[in-house]
Amino acid sequence: MAVLDWLLDGDPAIRWQVLRDLTDASPDEIRVERERVATEGWGAGLLALQDKDGQWAGGTYWPANDDDPDSQPWTATTYSLLLLRDFGLDPRSPEARCAIALVHDNSRWEEGNQLFFDGEVEPCINGMVAALGAYFGENVDGVVERLTGEQLADGGWNCEAERGSTRSSFHTTICVLEGLLEYEQATGGRPESRAARRRGEEYLLERGLLRHRSTGELINGGWLQFSYPTRWFYDVLRGLDYFRAAGGSPDKRMDEAVEAVRSKEQPDGTWLLENTHPGQVHFPLEDGDGQPSRWNTLRALRVLRWYEGS
Repeated sequence: MAVLDWLLDGDPAIRWQVLRDLTDASPDEIRVERERVATEGWGAGLLALQDKDGQWAGGTYWPANDDDPDSQPWTATTYSLLLLRDFGLDPRSPEARCAIALVHDNSRWEEGNQLFFDGEVEPCINGMVAALGAYFGENVDGVVERLTGEQLADGGWNCEAERGSTRSSFHTTICVLEGLLEYEQATGGRPESRAARRRGEEYLLERGLLRHRSTGELINGGWLQFSYPTRWFYDVLRGLDYFRAAGGSPDKRMDEAVEAVRSKEQPDGTWLLENTHPGQVHFPLEDGDGQPSRWNTLRALRVLRWYEGS
């Protein structure tokens, strides 16, 4: 089976993005397929797991009954909403509006009891909130203002800054950049947020998306293994997919990261799932590490199409 046919044989959340990013499908065909996310497959299944009080698993960031002491669980409201955004649930659909209204009214952060779209204290989490709020049409101006004020001198962000760190983290920075990009695409952004996003991009590019600026050494070999869902973790495929989503022309400083993605293509034209982040999940989206991954294949192909097409 050809790779494109294999991708189109997947869940509606995959199919509509394949049609949009890898084919010449019409806008109407893409729209019809996207609408199925709310009523079929993973999207419908995840929406059905929302509690009556608007949360998933009884919590905002942590499930009410966390029985996995060795890893962070991924079933609470934040990561459930991130999946729905990744799936491309139409934010204007009745299903999305109902789900988000319940979250808006009922979900509060374990850290300080704030309402969900008021954000938390860690910039990695607030980057997620900015992305979710902007995508689903909620006001996250205050969260974005806080993020722009927390940018470190080197251009990135770090959740450890409140504990004295002055060096940015790729993990935190990619979460914030995705949030600022979603905010900018939804609202046009503000001069401060646009400037902060450009500085954050430069932080990644100065390091080739994977190396220490000072020594040129690889920062983390795990960043060359591709996961989905990415959760709060950085890897070079996630970094490249961010730049693709941001548009514009590729930068030569991405070349090594792009070659790393290209090198992972299998003889059958797929990419594997390599680095699943352990923790409770609602249901599996892939067949497991070492197996062909529709998500990684979709993301790798659209990154390469953008990079080579530009």
